[in-house]
Amino acid sequence: MNLIKLDATDSTNSFLRQLAQHQEVKDYTVVMTERQDKGRGQMGTTWVSEPGKNLTFSVFKRIKYLHKSEQFYLSMAVSLAIYDALKYFTIPQLKIKWPNDILSVNSKICGILIESVIQNGEMTACIIGVGLNLNQTDFKGVTNASSLKSITGVHYNKEEVLQKIIEETKKYEDWVAGRELFKIKEKYEKYLFRRDKPSTFKLQNGQLIMGFIKGVAQNGCLQILMEDEILKEFDLKELKLLY
Repeated sequence: MNLIKLDATDSTNSFLRQLAQHQEVKDYTVVMTERQDKGRGQMGTTWVSEPGKNLTFSVFKRIKYLHKSEQFYLSMAVSLAIYDALKYFTIPQLKIKWPNDILSVNSKICGILIESVIQNGEMTACIIGVGLNLNQTDFKGVTNASSLKSITGVHYNKEEVLQKIIEETKKYEDWVAGRELFKIKEKYEKYLFRRDKPSTFKLQNGQLIMGFIKGVAQNGCLQILMEDEILKEFDLKELKLLY
């Protein structure tokens, strides 16, 4: 792991992307910052983190074993790597909220944003951005958010947690390299938040619907069994799972 530490940056993903545009970046180059002013989440949302208290980083990862159409396997693999790393630190009641938020005790503790690097129509690399709430305990104004310290009472070392996440990511890279994609999907679905439980979803037009999460399609769409017993697929732009 080639680690670059920053006191502050707009976005670790943006920093790493700009770096890759101007020089050769080694596989598993990690940019870690104490303060991120314009951290980004899924669908253009912002990731707010108290300076110095959390683990905010991005990883440059070369992609050799996946086609562009298989991008969601990368998202599943990264989610599982973080899940397993947190399990190592005995964080309780872990779940993955589709597509790739990590929850503990039904509260969000980690967000992931993966941006692909496309050349000649194929994915050649990706930038994996991770915001993990470690030692922040004040989440006023933010609903359904928590941190490892709030949940366990333990103060965590950022670099120790980072090392474990990278270690687990390399394990899942071996799964991808071996084309054990079904195995990744099966394990991801096993840990899905509210799988097979009656859940409420909000559609893009504001309408609320009920259904049961059954799994994910290969393209990353969420598979929901509707009240009329029809299995439908929705992408991230189409609906939001409510807590």
